Amino acid sequence: MTKSQQSTPLALSHTVCRVGVHAVLRTTLWFSQSVSQSGCGVENPCLVTPLMEILHVPRSIRPPYSGYKLQHYRPRSVNLDYRKADALIYHDGNLYSGSVEALIQHIVPTATYYPDRTYIFAFILCSRLFIKPYELLQEVCQLCVLQQNLHDRIIDRDRFSRFGPNIVQLLSEWTETFPYDFRNERMMRFLKDITQKCTSIDPTLRKGVGQLMQTLIRRLAMLEKYEEILAKVNAAAADRMHMLRANPAAFQTNIIEICPDPYILAQQLTHIELERLTNIGPEEFVQTFMKKELDEKISLEEVKRTNNLEAYVEWFNRLSYLVATEVCMHIKKKHRARLIEYFIDVAKECFNIGNFNSLMAILAGLNMSPVARLKKTWGKVNTQKFEVLENLMDPTSNFGNYRQALRAAIQRAKASIGGCDRMVVPFFSLLVKDIYFLNEGCSNRLVSGHVNFDKFWQLAKQITEFITWKQVDCPFSRERQALNYLLTAPVFTENSLYLASYESESPDNDFERERFKTIRGSTKKTHGDKLK
Repeated sequence: MTKSQQSTPLALSHTVCRVGVHAVLRTTLWFSQSVSQSGCGVENPCLVTPLMEILHVPRSIRPPYSGYKLQHYRPRSVNLDYRKADALIYHDGNLYSGSVEALIQHIVPTATYYPDRTYIFAFILCSRLFIKPYELLQEVCQLCVLQQNLHDRIIDRDRFSRFGPNIVQLLSEWTETFPYDFRNERMMRFLKDITQKCTSIDPTLRKGVGQLMQTLIRRLAMLEKYEEILAKVNAAAADRMHMLRANPAAFQTNIIEICPDPYILAQQLTHIELERLTNIGPEEFVQTFMKKELDEKISLEEVKRTNNLEAYVEWFNRLSYLVATEVCMHIKKKHRARLIEYFIDVAKECFNIGNFNSLMAILAGLNMSPVARLKKTWGKVNTQKFEVLENLMDPTSNFGNYRQALRAAIQRAKASIGGCDRMVVPFFSLLVKDIYFLNEGCSNRLVSGHVNFDKFWQLAKQITEFITWKQVDCPFSRERQALNYLLTAPVFTENSLYLASYESESPDNDFERERFKTIRGSTKKTHGDKLK
């Protein structure tokens, strides 16, 4: 099978809309100021800055605020259906809002009722905005005990035989979709208490409970193993940096020698993307934005950490800096031009695969100022493919070009039976931005004091797509040498990139000459501190 048969390229628009360096960095490194399509908003000129803090964007490369403004969120004018003594409000058959107590009651199954699965996901996902997961599980367990009279000496076993499977099913869905919640000791204690009580009453539930616990323990063990591997990779990268600080002359980097085929490198990038994407829990999106608020009230141990999401953000930034480092560290112009063309080809293959996150990271690296200013080098590069790919970065119409390409990739994935055509790795910064502005732009509660469940439906819808994307297995074979290089090769700091760039092509204006002088002076004072 040929390479073209293995991957069906999406149609690329040939309309060239070259984006400036600053615009590319702005959109790629987490601070696009385009309008979210969530339909909710607040007028707040400080929304962008908290997002930068959350995602650890270096302050030196953040753009100034330029008047980002969203419309005030106003609930739609709708005909509402009041149920359960005005505790839950519906619109067109969909839950619109409700009190916290009623929403908790609504998720508790009975002998004759089981909540809709979409409600279970949306409520467990977003309830952490106003109640901690272990408190929610405790409430659910208490309601089950009270409603089923499980404290009584005589229990209606016929009714319990219909209720038992329902509560086990609810707990199974919780542990399968949000397993990281159960790293909390109180969560595990409540889970064991309720399941032991159920199995003691109805022994036929033991098989289902056993499967539930085995699946949960296996998933948590996989997470722990992943975190250990991630720590070892980071330690290996740090060791290489220390070694190179001691002997900078030994820094001989050439990714083309490691992996000469751009298609193979795109495959290895996709391996890394999917591995890190898979280990992000859906709740991390919500918890990222409430972290600061909760840190003031409780210890971090009481909140699910967002390490997996943060590790994915760090990977994007690392890949961008690696691309820039590979180009800038070469002294000869022809070698720099060759590297640029190589990474353009890698980006094109990432696009064909459906790996938009690596594509955007590569484009961001090539558009960093230390690389973009190399005019003589770029003069040796055929930029036609680069300009077509760069069109995806155009922030016009809220990244309309990228969103159109993403929809095409999603349709391709749905129509595919298997293989690489099923993969969709989204541009992660834009996904986080959409969720962030939806969360910030819509109030958690309405004027009535009810929880705004209409907002929760929207959050759940966006994150459900993310879950679908991360469940695809990567069909490509692993190239260990290339993977190791991508994960551990040292990368330059921003100042080191500028220094290497100025040494390759001399400053051509007063601003660059002054900057070169300043950086070179500071480098002499801190000799050996050239690498990240």
